[in-house]
Amino acid sequence: MDPMRRSPSPCPSRPSSPRTPPCEMLGYVGIEAVLDQLKIKAMKMGFEFNIMVVGQSGLGKSTMVNTLFKSKMWKSTVQGLGTPTPQTLKLQSVTHVIEEKGVKLKLTVTDTPGFGDQINNDKCLRPLDIEFLQRLCRTVNVVPVIARADSLTIEERETFRRRIQHNLRTHCIEVYPQKCFDEDINDRILNSKIRDRIPFAVVGADREHLVNGRCVLGRKTKWGIIEVENLAHCEFPLLRDLLIRSHLQDLKDITHNVHYENYRVCRLNESHLLPRGPGWVNLAQTPAGPLATPQPSKVHQQAQEDSEDGDEY
Repeated sequence: MDPMRRSPSPCPSRPSSPRTPPCEMLGYVGIEAVLDQLKIKAMKMGFEFNIMVVGQSGLGKSTMVNTLFKSKMWKSTVQGLGTPTPQTLKLQSVTHVIEEKGVKLKLTVTDTPGFGDQINNDKCLRPLDIEFLQRLCRTVNVVPVIARADSLTIEERETFRRRIQHNLRTHCIEVYPQKCFDEDINDRILNSKIRDRIPFAVVGADREHLVNGRCVLGRKTKWGIIEVENLAHCEFPLLRDLLIRSHLQDLKDITHNVHYENYRVCRLNESHLLPRGPGWVNLAQTPAGPLATPQPSKVHQQAQEDSEDGDEY
C-alpha cells in the first residue's frame, strides 16, 4: 500500500441537512413537545457507545478506559490493594451498563493485544502505524493520543505532538473531528481548537490520593502526584470532554451515517465480483442510452431460412 496515496475520504458521503426558510406560525402548535418526547424515550432506552483502544502492551490502555468512565471496566485478577491491572493477552470485548443521574449508557470496550510490540516509535509514526491508520480512518472515527505523557517534558510533548500532526497531514490520515463535518461557524471554532491539540497527551490512573485536603485521581511518583483531571499536568479532561460531554452523539451519527454506509456500499459492490449463487440479486445500474432493436434469435433465424428454402421448390 502506497502511504503517500490519499485514501478515500468518508466526508462526501455524509447527508447534508436541508436549508429551508422557517415558516411563520399563527399560533401555538406544540412542536416543542417533541424534545420532551425524545428525552423521555432516550431515558427509557438509554444509549450505546462502542470504543476500541489500540496500542502496545503496557501503555495503560485498560487503565485509561477505567479512568475515562470512572468505572472498573477491567479488574485485576488478584484482588487487593496495590495490585496492578494485568496486561491484555488477547483480543476481548467487555460490555457494561453505566448509569448517571438516570441516564444509562451501554458501553462496549474492545481491548487489543500489544499492537506492534518490539518496534520503536519514539520519534514518529511507524510505517505499520501509518498503514493501519489509513485503513482504520475509512471505517471508524480515529482519535489518537500520546500515552504516558508524564514521561515527557512540556517541550518534548509539544515537539512530539507537532511531529505526529505532520505525519497525519503528510499521509492524508483523517482523524476526528473531520473538517468537512463542521456544519457552522461555532462547530468550526470548537473543532479547530480540538484539532490543534490532537493527539491528546494523557495520563491514566484509577486510584485517588489526598492532595491539599482533597481527593484527586492521579498517579503517585517520587516527585509528587500527577493529577489526571488537572490540565496543567495532562490533557485527559480534553479527551473525556470530546468523547463524552460534547461529541458523543456526533461520533455515533458519523459512524452510522457515514462509515457504516460507506462500508455497506463497498460490500455490495464487492458482491458483484463473486460467483452468482442462490439468492444473487443484480444491483448494477442499467447503462443509459438508446434502446437497442431486439435481434432475432438463432432459432428464429434458422426457421426463416428453412422457410425461404422451401419456397424455392
